[in-house]
Amino acid sequence: MKRRHLFEFEDLTWFPDVFRRGTTDFLSFVFSKTNRYAPVVPLVAEALDGKDPVRIVDLCSGGGGGIANLQRDLSALLDRKVTVTLTDKYPNLEAFEKIKQSCEGIEYETGPVDATDVPEQLDGFRTIFTAFHHFKPDMAEAILRDAVEKKVPIGVFELGNKGSKAIAKLIVTVPVGLALVTPFLRPFRMSRILFTYLLPVIPLATIWDGVVSILRVYTPDQLREITERIESTDYEWKIGTAVHDEGVGKGEVIYLIGAPVE
Repeated sequence: MKRRHLFEFEDLTWFPDVFRRGTTDFLSFVFSKTNRYAPVVPLVAEALDGKDPVRIVDLCSGGGGGIANLQRDLSALLDRKVTVTLTDKYPNLEAFEKIKQSCEGIEYETGPVDATDVPEQLDGFRTIFTAFHHFKPDMAEAILRDAVEKKVPIGVFELGNKGSKAIAKLIVTVPVGLALVTPFLRPFRMSRILFTYLLPVIPLATIWDGVVSILRVYTPDQLREITERIESTDYEWKIGTAVHDEGVGKGEVIYLIGAPVE
């Protein structure tokens, strides 16, 4: 598989938490305000049709940005309550608690959750938003294989904007966005101000991670290549792209949805 897999600062265990949170809090804010994953809500609803109760187990949640939009839109479309459990290998408990307090039906795991071996008590429709590209092909396959072996549905969703135009746009918009919204991010921290305006570590790290993300997002063909290596007669995959058009959020969403065959 021809694919660039450069490092992202967010993935590095030694990367200071103050910088990691600065990046993830900004991205969480962006996704919560733009609702870029709205086009995949009908796809998730279709996969969940007939399931009761409806439970989402969100893997690699990061700052949890956008999950409240998903819960709201999915509940409205299905006309019943949808619960969400946020999880991560390095859980951002402060961000998770903030989301929990503002959204009824959203909970979180306080301990680390490995996406390649999700505990069986976390039963529900697994989702991964804007994080699947962090994993090399063998790890990505292991994540999908774990869902297949445990006979649970999974949905992988990534922004599909790629190429030099997307990179140029990101390089321009990220520092401007951070400069505008940083004072309004909560909880307020002087360290966030310091490392955004005076020593711009957070903008530089966010730009680097964003460019690398664009370069290593799996294409639909690459996702098919991974799923073809997972042998199963009672599990099916749906892979494609959905278009969103929300001004600054205009573009594509690449999706992969797998589910056991009834």
